[in-house]
Amino acid sequence: MDIDVRELKAKLDAGEQLVLVDVREPDERTAFNIGGKHIPLGTVPARIQELAGHEDEEIVVYCRSGKRSAMAQQYFRQAGFKNVRNLEGGMLAWVDAFGS
Repeated sequence: MDIDVRELKAKLDAGEQLVLVDVREPDERTAFNIGGKHIPLGTVPARIQELAGHEDEEIVVYCRSGKRSAMAQQYFRQAGFKNVRNLEGGMLAWVDAFGS
């Protein structure tokens, strides 16, 4: 199940425990980010073990528009992560809703 920017912001504002994973490239992250562990999409298969121990936690993956993070979501699910959500619209939707 995916998550939209308003639901994610509400969870963050409420201090809910979740794992954010930014799968954008370094230059995109430098321009604007909301935190989260930085694992560019191309490195996800090799680095997925960095999130070992979080298999049952809520993980939200995001990118610029939601396409790359949807691919990352599949990698995580195939690796046994059970609650991985893709941020619909990515950072473009975040900026549209809340500014940068």
